[in-house]
Amino acid sequence: MEGFHFWKNAIGHFKTITKHKILVMHYCFSIGLYKQGLLHDLSKYSWTEFRVGIRFYKGYKSPNGVERIETGTSTAWLHHKGRNKHHFEYWCDYDLQDPNRMIGCPMPYRYVAEMFCDRVAASKNYQGEKYRDDSAYIYYKPMKDSPLIHERTKKELEELLLLLKDKGEKECFAFLRKEVKRRRREKDFF
Repeated sequence: MEGFHFWKNAIGHFKTITKHKILVMHYCFSIGLYKQGLLHDLSKYSWTEFRVGIRFYKGYKSPNGVERIETGTSTAWLHHKGRNKHHFEYWCDYDLQDPNRMIGCPMPYRYVAEMFCDRVAASKNYQGEKYRDDSAYIYYKPMKDSPLIHERTKKELEELLLLLKDKGEKECFAFLRKEVKRRRREKDFF
């Protein structure tokens, strides 16, 4: 990669992931997940993930997807999902009834909440002015029947995505803030 493109892509990618991280942090803080907001996506700044961001940077879509199309896999995604508990792919394991099959395990609710915040922020980041309250749900729809997402996790995430789609951001985040508090009190959080 030429020097000019390297620096242009590095700066562009840094701005994109930092904008995303700040938006997720804002959402996490608004629902009481302060530590998760601060720690969200720090692995994106590691060289393993950041170099892929530089090489495959476009500015309007994830470099991981571009890498996957061009090489057949995304090393950055494999690194990322294995370190960030807000991705349902982190919570996959072998099926006890069929050890040749991977299945999704239930996610603690605090990570479902962070995953929701992450999806909303990513949709806003990549769609810009085209973003609507149904954008995160539309992005999620093609993967909703994956065996890698546990039924309970799927139900919880879809509840939030549909609430956002139907009632808007203000009402959805007000509900989520109350739900996080309730589950924390009831120890149904971790």
